[in-house]
Amino acid sequence: MAVYRIAIGSPREASNPAAIKAAVAEFFSMLIFVFAGQGSGMAYSKLTGNGPATPDGLVLASLSHAFGLFVAVSVGANISGGHVNPAVTFGAFIGGNITLLKSILYWIAQLLGSVVACFLLNYTTGGMETTGFSLSSGVSVWNALVFEIVMTFGLVYTVYATAVDPKRGNVGVVAPLAIGLVVGANILVGGAFDGASMNPAVSFGPALVSWSWTHHWVYWFGPFIGSAAAAILYDNIFIGDDGHEPLASSDF
Repeated sequence: MAVYRIAIGSPREASNPAAIKAAVAEFFSMLIFVFAGQGSGMAYSKLTGNGPATPDGLVLASLSHAFGLFVAVSVGANISGGHVNPAVTFGAFIGGNITLLKSILYWIAQLLGSVVACFLLNYTTGGMETTGFSLSSGVSVWNALVFEIVMTFGLVYTVYATAVDPKRGNVGVVAPLAIGLVVGANILVGGAFDGASMNPAVSFGPALVSWSWTHHWVYWFGPFIGSAAAAILYDNIFIGDDGHEPLASSDF
């Protein structure tokens, strides 16, 4: 069972050059992703004069996040595994594929990358506010929580199938592409209801910069619950104890 392989790790990991490089890679990947995704929404808002949300805007958000994540995962894959998401890192930890201490390094780097991207956007756009995640009218926190659980489950299940599973073979760019596409598809589903975060860091950066924390906990609990469920189910059903192989330090 996956939870039997959970490891705390050694304090030496905090000063290990490979771990530090991996964390730096996560920082830059997250910066690239958030700058592209959040920035596209700000550009659309400027072009439409801060008009109401439209189907065109939802499609734009879906495409920008899909393309941005595809690139962000690809450029980090050979260094950190290309998590670009605290929930993905948590899923890898639950499956015994990364230690807790290394996960903490990743989480810090991911959050910092998101915050820096939002500050850069705020500065380069002449003071435009970054758009925090919020619930649409008629959507309760429990509706949003289930949305985030299900969407993140699909994301982390995809990550396990295309990047973590030892039987995946040489999939090349298929993993980053699949990960980007499932996020884009989920935004088309959940974007009109709760913004479709699936990523606590993506929610944290705009919330901090704009200092808007309403219902922010949903964007942490939902992704972490969905991530853990996907990791445990995929690992136990499709990998199992006999099929699990230790992954290289440059992978998950």
